Amino acid sequence: MSIKKIIEGKKDWRAHVSRVKALPQDYQIVYKEIEKYLFKVGPVELKEGIGLPLEILSFFEEGAVAGKGVLEVTGTDVAAFCDGLLEESKTYADLYQEAVNQKVDKAMKNKGT
Repeated sequence: MSIKKIIEGKKDWRAHVSRVKALPQDYQIVYKEIEKYLFKVGPVELKEGIGLPLEILSFFEEGAVAGKGVLEVTGTDVAAFCDGLLEESKTYADLYQEAVNQKVDKAMKNKGT
């Protein structure tokens, strides 16, 4: 990755963070929890840059402008909201489940020989 791309990426991220800080407090709290959730659970393949977080931020900005509370936008089960966002994406949890199943399958085959 070139220096120019790194600098542009940092500028984009700083602008993103500024937009998050401009949200109402309840939106900021939920946004940060969603961000943590996504970093822990997945998705494995993110779009170039900050695609999904940027989409969530835009969605939150629209909700805030409309005068809705954040839980009116996401629903009360924020983890389920996140899972809905990841529905079509392969997650780290999926990779872990596959690895566990492969290890068990291998162990069971070796046990039989």
